[in-house]
Amino acid sequence: MAFPDIQSFMRLLEQRGELLRVTTPVSRELEITEIADRMVKQGGPALLFENVVGSDYPVAIGLLGTKERVALALGVDDLDGLAEKVRALIDLSGGGSKLGLLSNVTKLRDAMNLPPRRVRNAPVQEVVWRGDEVDLSKIPVLKCWPLDGGPFVTLPLVITKDPETGERNMGMYRVQVMSKNSTGMHWQRHKTGTKHLEKARKLGQKLEVAVAIGGDPALIYAATAPLPPVPGLDEFALAGYLRGQRYPVAKGVTVDLDVPANAEFVLEGYVDPSEDWVMEGPFGDHTGFYTLPDLYPHFHVTAVTMRRNPVYPATIVGRPPMEDAYLIEASERLFLPAAQLIIPEIVDYHMPPAGVAHNLVFVSIKKSYPGQAYKVANGLFGLGQMMFAKVIVVVDEDVTVTDFDAVWHEVTQKAVPGRDTLTTRGPIDVLDHSSRGWGYGGKLIIDATTKRPEEVGSAASSRPDQAGDTLAPEGFTPRAAHDLPTFDGVLAQRQTPDGYWLVALHKTRAGQARDLAAAFAAHPAAHGIRHLLICDDQTDVTDLQDVWWTILNNIDAERDVWVQGELLAWDGAQKLPQEGFVREWPPKIVMDKDIVDRVDRLWNVYGLPETLR
Repeated sequence: MAFPDIQSFMRLLEQRGELLRVTTPVSRELEITEIADRMVKQGGPALLFENVVGSDYPVAIGLLGTKERVALALGVDDLDGLAEKVRALIDLSGGGSKLGLLSNVTKLRDAMNLPPRRVRNAPVQEVVWRGDEVDLSKIPVLKCWPLDGGPFVTLPLVITKDPETGERNMGMYRVQVMSKNSTGMHWQRHKTGTKHLEKARKLGQKLEVAVAIGGDPALIYAATAPLPPVPGLDEFALAGYLRGQRYPVAKGVTVDLDVPANAEFVLEGYVDPSEDWVMEGPFGDHTGFYTLPDLYPHFHVTAVTMRRNPVYPATIVGRPPMEDAYLIEASERLFLPAAQLIIPEIVDYHMPPAGVAHNLVFVSIKKSYPGQAYKVANGLFGLGQMMFAKVIVVVDEDVTVTDFDAVWHEVTQKAVPGRDTLTTRGPIDVLDHSSRGWGYGGKLIIDATTKRPEEVGSAASSRPDQAGDTLAPEGFTPRAAHDLPTFDGVLAQRQTPDGYWLVALHKTRAGQARDLAAAFAAHPAAHGIRHLLICDDQTDVTDLQDVWWTILNNIDAERDVWVQGELLAWDGAQKLPQEGFVREWPPKIVMDKDIVDRVDRLWNVYGLPETLR
């Protein structure tokens, strides 16, 4: 089912009881975030705030806040249906014959040659602000978190054109409002927008930019999808393929760019590569930590176009699970067949919310020879944005990769620390605050597959349990917290039946985590433990998701994961300047208490279900 625009999708959600209207006046600064955050974390309905203080336009949020709503938005019964769509597209059933290959090329051409359809009368251009009329403060852009540097557009579809080839690109890069007619442009070093700007700089020209807000759900999703660099395949083509029809666009009123005709708002303008960049941020990011201020290009808005009665769609990112987790899951399903085409032994893969996309990947494989887990993991590191993956765990084909606990159980059963773990280096997401360098750091592969004789025989240790596949002692019973050793800075700790030892550490000195690991590994309480997870002092050790989220954000795998005795130690505590960490360490995102209290008081006034408070 193709939706003409975001408002038609909202109407369907409302008919299904999955969208609630809030008529009470609300603030775009923090209050909407606190309400929406509670909703998405409990799988609640989307929200339409009809009375936003200081703006004439309503705010819609959480529209894609469950995987069922994402599937509905993309026209499939469930997200696995996306994989079936792509599998049909690239099905190699024709075999290796010339005729079979030709049929596949034809299907690919059909999909990639879905250029957008130019229309004359675009709903998004019913109202136009030009020049001095432009005032971004009239649009209800949200300030999401207390330490944010200002209001940010969080669902922007940023459109540019290659100055040399004319190829389009659309990406979702956050946009901080700087003034009534300018914003920052958060183009990271690996993004296509950065490449377009660099080409414009070399040509000595400005780069035209359009920022669309809205459109139909398929286009919003397409802007987040990690598309491979295939000629003719862009975000408009992907949206067209998902919708089953060419995408309607209109030429901008002040820029020579195609913009979605069915968007709610479009900001048109330019970035001048000869200008100094502006300080952008901080921003409470999808990692659950703040991205610290940095210099980014300055976007000048020459016009704003919109519908007569637009809705401002927004999302929030932060500590998982958030709405973006379901977009990530859609991308997993969509690109699984392509990954299997290149690495055929892959059965399935999953990026759990605790890993905030790039930090953790589970992959199951059909294993037929020794070392295959490392072959697959290294192959994944070479696939598009999978290059940013920090930890890859490889399991056997019968393990359900979406079962978080089951995968980590396999790790303790089948991965000997040191023998079945391997560190390497490579590109890291520039939003990662813990890597050894900006955009560059360590990676970890864990082979939790059933071992072949050649793999067991390579063990350096003489431990008897290395001769088999089961590592955790039979009948292992974790010790109670009061029976565990003490150590300076330890605020809380517990052991799990699977052999994980979770510790919250208040770190005050260099080397404190390594000293703790050495002391705990040598203690009798370490018998049966396979992993020591050392977290910061804000971590809840009773919540395994919180533990892994902290660990994965706070490690450089090469520096912070090591074999200590018979266990693998993970140092997820804050890194200090005295340890050679020269960058500033960002805070975790926490909402102001007065906002939390306000939302608690007004919950019934908003008219929201008590069960979702």
